[in-house]
Amino acid sequence: METRVLVVDDEIALAELVARGLRDEGYHAQIAADGIAALALAGETRFDLAVIDVTMPGMSGFELCRRLRANADGLGILLLTARDAVDDRVRGLDAGADDYLVKPFEFAELAARLRALRRREHLGAIRVEAGDLVLVANHYTATVRGAELALSRREFDLLRLLAERAGTTVPRGDLLEQVWGSTQYGSNIVDQYVGYVRRKLAGAASAVRIETERGIGFRLETGAR
Repeated sequence: METRVLVVDDEIALAELVARGLRDEGYHAQIAADGIAALALAGETRFDLAVIDVTMPGMSGFELCRRLRANADGLGILLLTARDAVDDRVRGLDAGADDYLVKPFEFAELAARLRALRRREHLGAIRVEAGDLVLVANHYTATVRGAELALSRREFDLLRLLAERAGTTVPRGDLLEQVWGSTQYGSNIVDQYVGYVRRKLAGAASAVRIETERGIGFRLETGAR
């Protein structure tokens, strides 16, 4: 089955360039010039992935991301931004994005990140339980003692992989390969996302914790220290 991608950018020339590259990669790509048009398309077609520019007139990419996330189950969202500030990245992730890419970018990197988002479907079991944590892969949902734990899809994949190997240290290279799709990413991105997940687990008062094994990787523990 074809992977359907929604490309949203008010720079039509760039959107068409991205869409053409995606079609060459075997994707079915459609373009929307703004958030309203994107929501209309999403209401008619079930997309697997969305590539969304943050800075658009009217509805911002952040708002569009929130709306798509609320209505499109299982959609992988990649934000495009010309701003590399940490607060913009965090805002995008909090809005429900799975990843971001800073303009200008190479198409090869965009394609690699989209492949990584699709690869998450092949990471293992549909339901994973570790201590008071339950992850349901086909819905990308996580709960702690029955209460929802809000995670971006990248955070979900990271936590899921650690949960599948609970009690065992998962090397950084494995995390980069299976969650990000390539070991070419800087390993500090793993630390960044582990930090996000740790804070969310702590905020949910979960007994589950992520331990660091220096020089090797990370390990999920489910019991008391």
